[in-house]
Amino acid sequence: MSSSESAQRSRVESSSTRNTFSRTSTIRKTSAYDAGFEQHLVENGIYPHGHEHLDDRDSPGPDNWEEINQALAQPRPSLSPSRFSDGAFRAFERANSRAYNEAKIMSSVLPIIAGSGDIPSQENIKYTNLAPLTDGTITAPKPDFYDGVRPEQLDRRVRNELGRYIVPSKNLSTPALPNFFVEAKGPDGSAAVAKRQACYDGAIGARAMLYTRSYASGDDMEYDGNAYTITSTYHDGTLKMYTTHPTQPAEPDGNPNYHMTQLRTFAMTNTLETFRQAAGAFRNARDWAKEQRDDAIAAANRKANGHGNAPSIESPGLDLVTSFASEAPSQASTTSVDEVPYTIESLSQETSLTSDTTVHESETSTDELVLDLKTPAKRSSRHSQRLQRSQRKRRNAGTTLRNPYAHHGVHFLNKTTARTARALLK
Repeated sequence: MSSSESAQRSRVESSSTRNTFSRTSTIRKTSAYDAGFEQHLVENGIYPHGHEHLDDRDSPGPDNWEEINQALAQPRPSLSPSRFSDGAFRAFERANSRAYNEAKIMSSVLPIIAGSGDIPSQENIKYTNLAPLTDGTITAPKPDFYDGVRPEQLDRRVRNELGRYIVPSKNLSTPALPNFFVEAKGPDGSAAVAKRQACYDGAIGARAMLYTRSYASGDDMEYDGNAYTITSTYHDGTLKMYTTHPTQPAEPDGNPNYHMTQLRTFAMTNTLETFRQAAGAFRNARDWAKEQRDDAIAAANRKANGHGNAPSIESPGLDLVTSFASEAPSQASTTSVDEVPYTIESLSQETSLTSDTTVHESETSTDELVLDLKTPAKRSSRHSQRLQRSQRKRRNAGTTLRNPYAHHGVHFLNKTTARTARALLK
């Protein structure tokens, strides 16, 4: 090979190397492990807890901060002395000491904190289906753990219209509308990285709730000053809990701003009582976040079905009965069917405090409430007359129906009263 040919080949290889490096540099995105990640979030209106603005003002906290903390402080029967003993706490301490990395924290420590339950959740799902939160130069979020809803809980029209904000994965069967997140690190992991990840997750969840609630209300964007999203970090025995809420854009036609605010911090390996407080707050936070999702979904589904704020009646019989039952005063049983704290199965298996409890109805039973609707005389039926007589006998005998629709289904609703009830609700 001549010297001129060698020089030419060297130039070609050098050019190819530069082009490859350029393509690699263009493709690579910033992650929470990079020092500039937090600054990128700040410059795009996503503020971590404790951020100080240039004018010396602090980021605003959510208006419902106290309400959330009150919800977190509620006692959990599964963590009472009779259900979670000193021996159980020692078992948690051992599990924490043996967890040398993030994977072990997620598989052996977090299940003890979370208990068992029935909340749709997933671990390590990369959010590849969402619209970029900033300018597209940072990696897609990949929470260690998150709670959401089953996709079928959302009306198809809501999913189609808001999909890029509330359906995180291209695997459409994974939970949607995420608003509860966990980021964990092993003993050698970085607490700073976990906080940056939690800040990113929280903004994603706050945006999802903002769009869903705004869709239901019909407003351009519903900025009510409240938070509907919670994130947690766990590192070296310390649990930190945050909330994130949106505020109006700083500039017209700009993106919303998102503010991360600390709720609580617990040293979970400190004492048994500290563990109970921390685990209780964590479990209550999951329940609270689920309530926010359910409320937002119910309103969005009604809007999609053209009902506005009217009760959703997709199944005329059972849904109508349920709506009346929810309005009647009731008292939940004091017997909790709470989680068994060490059932290490899936983090999505915690039983709600009210899922299997017996509901004691008020003296006015559900079927009586339905029959109070004034049915025209010409449409009355022998069935309803017999039912009224039967109810009067029960009242005279001093009996009260307990959860009547659980025993009778919708048999006490004849076609006439069902039609009348639907007509009155329109």
